[in-house]
Order: sequence, then C-alpha cells, then structure tokens
Amino acid sequence: MASARWLIALDIDGTVLHEDGTLADAVREQVQRASELGHEVMLATGRSVAMTLPVLDRLGIAPEYLVCSNGAITLKRDADAPAGYSRHFVETFNPGEVLTTIRSNLDAAHYAVEDETGLYRFTGFFPDGTLGASSVKVQFDELLQHEATRVVVISPEHDIEDFLSVVERMGLHKVSYNVGWTAWLDIAPDGVNKSTALERVRELLDIPRSRVMVVGDGRNDIEMLEWAATEGRAVAMGQAPAEVVAAANETTSTDLDEGVARVLESLTRRV
Repeated sequence: MASARWLIALDIDGTVLHEDGTLADAVREQVQRASELGHEVMLATGRSVAMTLPVLDRLGIAPEYLVCSNGAITLKRDADAPAGYSRHFVETFNPGEVLTTIRSNLDAAHYAVEDETGLYRFTGFFPDGTLGASSVKVQFDELLQHEATRVVVISPEHDIEDFLSVVERMGLHKVSYNVGWTAWLDIAPDGVNKSTALERVRELLDIPRSRVMVVGDGRNDIEMLEWAATEGRAVAMGQAPAEVVAAANETTSTDLDEGVARVLESLTRRV
C-alpha cells in the first residue's frame, strides 16, 4: 500500500497560489482529488508556519507533514496541538556572523530573524504581510542574540541581478541561501533546504524515491527539484527562471495557467 502512493510536495507562492495570493479553483480541485486518491499531498515552502497553515485550509487538505521556512521547520499533524500541527523537527543556527557580514556589504538593507516559534525580529522596513502577524521591530544588535531558523534580507535599492552579484561576493559558506524573485535573500542553517526536510519526510512515510513528485518555481526550489529528479518527478512551473527549469526533469504551464492542476491531472490511479 505504501509503495503505491506518491509523495507530492508543492511550493506555495507562484505554484499553488498565484503571485497575487489567489487560488484557482482548478488547482484546489486537483489537489483535493490527488489527496482523495490516497497520495500524500503536502506543502514545502519558504513561508513561516503561521503563513503556511492557512493555505492548507484553503486547499482543504490535512497532510501528515508540512515543510516550512525552506526546510528549517517540519510540522507533523497533531490533533492535540492548537493549530492541528506541532513542530516535529527544527533546525537553527546562530545568525551573528552572517548578519554582520551582510551588513558590511549591504549597509542599506533591512533584516529579519525568524526563531523556532515563528516570531520575526526585524530592523528597517518590511512590506505589510511579508513577515506575518508575529513580528516585532528591534535594534540590529538584538538580532544577533537569538538562534534563527531563518534570516531574511531585503535591499530595495538593488535590482535582482545586482543583488545576486553582491550575495555571491559575500561568500556565505556557512549557511544555505536562496534569492527570490526580488532583492530578497533567505538564509537557512548550513546544509538545510527543502530537499533535506523532504527526504526525512519520505523516510518517515516509507515512500520510495521513485514515487516522489515536487513542483516549484523559485530558486529556493532548486535543491528539492534536483532531489526529486534523481528517481522521481521534478516539475518546474512555466514561469520559473532558467536555472530552476534546469534542475527539473519536467515543466508545466505557468501559475496563471494552473500549471499545478495540469500536473496533478496525470495521477489517475487510486491507492
């Protein structure tokens, strides 16, 4: 029975959801259909826990596990937990060195540190909704004092190519980092990304690598696409950058054309 089902891990922004946050009916219907067929349909996202759980409600699914904060936090379904999920595995790091390194290279940037409870401490300015409801503004030095599941850096004065160039020059060897569509930098604990968390989930669920499917569109999806592509299905969204497409072994249509729904339609067999 376990070997007949697929582990299907979906990115959220630009994949399940349009970039404006809307959810297409066709995507919701196909996600629910795949789950009803007996497959394990879950989310693997850079979002915090608080910003991930509402998406489950919108999709109408309740997977056994969720991967949040680019792999630093794995949730497990827990009927006794207030939100129905508890933290099953958490990776943290001391952000002091990397924050001071980045600040010396990007003196006009804005910074946020997420802890394992999902609280963001931040300096500077972040657009409404980007950090969720659990955030507090502090002085920069306080950011250095708390273990982090993630550091977020934004630099509005840079375009994406300039920002990438600055990030590469920093030589952030002690952490894993990904740059989003805009001048937005996510920094995770060393060696932690969506794929490391998903491999742990796959082992817990006893699903073979050949029955893994992931779908994503961003640079923070590259590792999970490469991981899935070795034996399973790694699907890049139609609007994904070239380096993301290169990590996949399939492509689908864009988020605006319900690319996730098109992929899930290929699953026809009930477990």
